[in-house]
Amino acid sequence: MNTDSKVGGNWLSTLNEVLPLWGHRNWIVVADAAYPAQSNPGIETIATGANHVELLNAAFRAIDRSEHVRPNIYLDQELQHVSEQDAPGATIYRQKLEHLLDGRESESLPHDQIIQKLDECARLFRILILKSVLTIPYTSVFFELDCGYWSEEAEKRLRRSIAGVEAGDRA
Repeated sequence: MNTDSKVGGNWLSTLNEVLPLWGHRNWIVVADAAYPAQSNPGIETIATGANHVELLNAAFRAIDRSEHVRPNIYLDQELQHVSEQDAPGATIYRQKLEHLLDGRESESLPHDQIIQKLDECARLFRILILKSVLTIPYTSVFFELDCGYWSEEAEKRLRRSIAGVEAGDRA
């Protein structure tokens, strides 16, 4: 995958090509038009020229089809406070986003905190940012990929088991 930012191209092909290669700790971001191209070489940004909701639908479909990953979804906390007066269409977008999430768990965090997480992860792992043409601020949706066949609870049990065995070795 090219680590440079680019305009256009076949973003759907890129998404479908990288997803089978990627696993937990990789990220896919559907971003608004003003989202910056980050300088970290682990981040590829594509200005798709596509509709934001179209990109979100494609990302959800691609991730849902992948048995090996599931998304941890992050939203910009600021979006809840973007007024219709300042950003016409914000209310309709929030309604569409709620429908797209359709009961999926998501976490709202301050935008800068999400960007920091993204930058830290990009030091070791690949990130794909798909920029839309949407001009409403704080509408980016961040998909942190996680293992689709191994739960957080299973990982905790594994870690407790390992810690118990190691503690037993020291006794």
